[in-house]
Amino acid sequence: MLNYFEKVKSYLLDLGHEIVSEDAGEGMLLITDESKGLMNTMLDCEGEILVIEQHIINLDANQTEAYKRLLQINREVVHGAFVLNEDATKLLFRDTLQLSNLDSNELEGSLNALTIALVENTDELLGWAAKEPVA
Repeated sequence: MLNYFEKVKSYLLDLGHEIVSEDAGEGMLLITDESKGLMNTMLDCEGEILVIEQHIINLDANQTEAYKRLLQINREVVHGAFVLNEDATKLLFRDTLQLSNLDSNELEGSLNALTIALVENTDELLGWAAKEPVA
């Protein structure tokens, strides 16, 4: 069986990403690249799937206008999507990739899609940010 954790870690390093934290036992890596908007981006090797997730902003739980717009924005996102946590107080970016045939270009494309989605929608996203921190 392939060691997917090491494969993903190697790709990240080859792509020049800073790994700020890792847990090989859990299959988790955390990367940061402020210039690309990647802030504590989590990569989690879950069996055969790589989950990429980043917290974007906190939301007020009753921002229904934002939810509709997020679905519209998701239509334009090349890889991954903006998603909400269970109580709709956190906006996250999430993508999943198949680990068995993952290559460096696919991983780079997914991370670039996050960067592009953030750049293209910064003003709108910041406009929805909750004024009070969510516990």
